[in-house]
Amino acid sequence: MLYDIIIVGGGPAGLTAAIYARRNGRNVLLLEKEGFGGQIAYAPRVENYPGVGPVSGAELAENMLTQVMVLDTDTDIGTVCSVRQENGCWQVATEEGDVFQGRAVILAAGAAHRRLGLPGEDTLLGSGVSYCAVCDGGFYAGRTAAVVGGGDSALQEALLLSDICEKVYVIHRRAAFRGDAIKQQRLFSRKNVTVIAPAVIDGLIEKDGSLAALRLRDTETGRTRELETDVLFVSIGLKPELGCFENVLPLTPAGYADLDEGCAAAIPGIFAAGDCRKKTVRQLTTAVADGAAAALAACDYLDTLD
Repeated sequence: MLYDIIIVGGGPAGLTAAIYARRNGRNVLLLEKEGFGGQIAYAPRVENYPGVGPVSGAELAENMLTQVMVLDTDTDIGTVCSVRQENGCWQVATEEGDVFQGRAVILAAGAAHRRLGLPGEDTLLGSGVSYCAVCDGGFYAGRTAAVVGGGDSALQEALLLSDICEKVYVIHRRAAFRGDAIKQQRLFSRKNVTVIAPAVIDGLIEKDGSLAALRLRDTETGRTRELETDVLFVSIGLKPELGCFENVLPLTPAGYADLDEGCAAAIPGIFAAGDCRKKTVRQLTTAVADGAAAALAACDYLDTLD
C-alpha cells in the first residue's frame, strides 16, 4: 500500500501530525517503536497543557491515541532504521524487516535519555541506576533516592519520589535550577528533600552488584565526598534519535533536525517535528505545535503532486 504520509514516532508530535493529516483527508501510517505517547506517557502529572486540568501523562497520551484511532489511522509497531527514495516514493524500512511506502514522511522520532557516561553506569542499570522514576520509583519506597538534573523533568521525578521515599537528594551542577518555579517551591519545601548544588557526580560506588553510594564533587570548592543512596535517577536531558536519518535531514552538531518552524527539509517530502527538531523550548505544547505544522506542510506538499 502506498500511504500519503508515513509518520515515524508516536509521541505528542507524531500523534498530532496524524490527527491533522487524517482530518485533511490523507491516508496515514503512524509507526512507533515502543509505546504510543512518547516521554509524556511517563509523566506522573501534567498541569501545563492549556484547557486540560491536572492529568497523568499516560492518560493524556491515551486520549491522544484514541483520537488518532477514531480517525481510522493505520498504526504499527517497528523501529525505523532507514528512509530512502526509490521509484518516486519514500521507502521506510524497520529493523523488524518491514518496508512501507509513502509519498511524504514526517520524522517525529523524539529523543532518548542522556547518560552521565560514568564507569559502571550501564552495568548498574536496573541495580540502582534508572532513567525513569515513574517506572522504577516504587521499587525504592521507604528508602533513599537521589535525582541528578536541574530541569522540569528532574524536579517532577524528585516530587514523585518525595511522596514515597524516606529521603530524596536532588543534585545539580549549577546553584540555580532551570525548572518551573512552582515545582521548585513545592519540592524544596518538603522536609525529606535535600538539595546538593552546585555539584557533579564523579563516580558510582557499588556493593554486591548494586549501587551503594555516589562520589560527589563540589564544583565551587573542588571538595569531594561520598553520598549513600539506594538508587540514582538520571534526568539530565534528552538526545535526539535521528542518527539513521542523516541522508535526508540536516542535523545540528547536537544531532537535532536543523529545520525552522515550518518543519520542512530541503528534500521535498521530508519533514521533522517535535523534540528531535532544533528549538529553544521543548515542551508538550511545542511538540504538538510542531506536529500540526509538519502535517499541514506535508499536506500542502502533496497538493502540489495531485
